[in-house]
Amino acid sequence: MKPTLSIPHPAESLVLSKVPAHIREIATTIKLVAFDVDGVLTDGSLWYGENGEQLKRFHSLDGHGLKMLQQSGIIVALVTGREGLIIPRRAAELGIGELYQNVRDKSQLIEELASRHGLGLEQIAFMGDDIIDLPAMHKCGLSVSVPNAPSYITQAAKWVTSLPGGSGAARECCDMILASQGALSQYLHSTRLTGPVIQ
Repeated sequence: MKPTLSIPHPAESLVLSKVPAHIREIATTIKLVAFDVDGVLTDGSLWYGENGEQLKRFHSLDGHGLKMLQQSGIIVALVTGREGLIIPRRAAELGIGELYQNVRDKSQLIEELASRHGLGLEQIAFMGDDIIDLPAMHKCGLSVSVPNAPSYITQAAKWVTSLPGGSGAARECCDMILASQGALSQYLHSTRLTGPVIQ
C-alpha cells in the first residue's frame, strides 16, 4: 500500500506565490524568530493617558501567527528598546517566555539567543523597522521589515511584508515561514488550536 502524501492546502501555495524563491529557501531553515515590538507588532503609535499610563494597540492576527510559530516548534522572542508593563502582559497572553525589554544592542542579544539555543545565526530571523534593529537584521539569516519603515530600513531587509506594522505584518511573516517549511497546511487542514483562543 502506497503511503498517503500530505497535500499542501491551496492557501499555502497562495502565501508562497508572493515570496521570492531565495527567501522561501532561507525560511525553510529558520528555527527562531525575534520580533521588534513598536512599529512591528504595533503601528508605532504611543498613546498616553492624562495620568501617564501608556497604551499600545496589538493585532489579533499577529497574535495567532506567533502562537502558530510556537506550536510548530519555532522559538519566538520579543525584543524591544522600550520598557513597560504592557508588553510582558501581551507576551504572557501568547505564552512567549523569550521577552527582552530595554535592549540597546539587539545584535548582541541575537548572538546570545543563538548560543543559548544551539542555533546558527543563519537559523534566526529578525523582524524590525528602525535604526536600532539594523545590526540585528544584518546578523540574522533572514531579515524582515514593514513597508511603513524608513526606506533605508526596507532596503536593508531581505524581505518586506505587504502589510504595515501593527496591521498583520507579523502574521504575514509567520505565515511565510510556516508555509516555506510546509507547516502552515496543518492549521488549514485541521483545527489544531485547543483551549481558549488568545490572539
